[in-house]
Amino acid sequence: MFKKLLALLGFKSAPAAPDTGTPEPAPNPAAAGLPAGAPPAPDGWPAPGSPPGPIAPYAREDLNLVYNLLFCDDASLFKTTDDATRSLFADGTEPKVVRAIADDRDEESRVRMLAYNWLHENAQPVPPKETLGVVIEVPLEQGLDVLAAYADGTVRYINHMGSISVYESHPAEIAAQAKEIVETAQGMVKQQPVGTRRRQAPPTLGDVRLTALVSDGLYVGQGAFEAIATGKQTAPVLQGAQKLLDLIVRQGRPKAD
Repeated sequence: MFKKLLALLGFKSAPAAPDTGTPEPAPNPAAAGLPAGAPPAPDGWPAPGSPPGPIAPYAREDLNLVYNLLFCDDASLFKTTDDATRSLFADGTEPKVVRAIADDRDEESRVRMLAYNWLHENAQPVPPKETLGVVIEVPLEQGLDVLAAYADGTVRYINHMGSISVYESHPAEIAAQAKEIVETAQGMVKQQPVGTRRRQAPPTLGDVRLTALVSDGLYVGQGAFEAIATGKQTAPVLQGAQKLLDLIVRQGRPKAD
């Protein structure tokens, strides 16, 4: 996933993870202590209920669906019979019901993010800067690598060759590393004055994007690979992502007798 990053940070190269089985740049990146080169964010947020628009970085529809699900900014993709998500789509849903879901630390992180988005779209207050997940996008010549880690320890990895790895809070070492990445990203979030609810197409070759999924929006760090890999707030996130990827790769290797 991070071949260039591996060289920059001194990690050994790792093969692609096996198949085990979806923003707008941050405002004022220089003032926030992020690497230079990140483009400025637009003024204001989209109107409540505005869809993010389809983003399709892959040739396969199933990969595009998984990719867009990662960001939790299109509630229609999550419509299921699950009690928590059903509450977000029912007519006449009361804000207190959704708030209970959003504030429940035992609930799935992506569901909590959907709930916070619902509260915002319905003009309800949300707590600031509680990070629930991080999505790391690294474009390669062969395609886009995407690694997503969430506060509940769940992990999604889309390899640029088209394989998908999914971990639901286990094995324990993968869950622990996912949680550590989210905690580390809090430093990046705190340095930015405000998040955004718009999302752009993936970064182009040579750039990297870190998107923190936060209670009050998306907080983004984006720039040239070298800048992100050496940035005070962004380098620790990438280092944690490489450790997580190494764990994922080891899961797919045959165990020695």
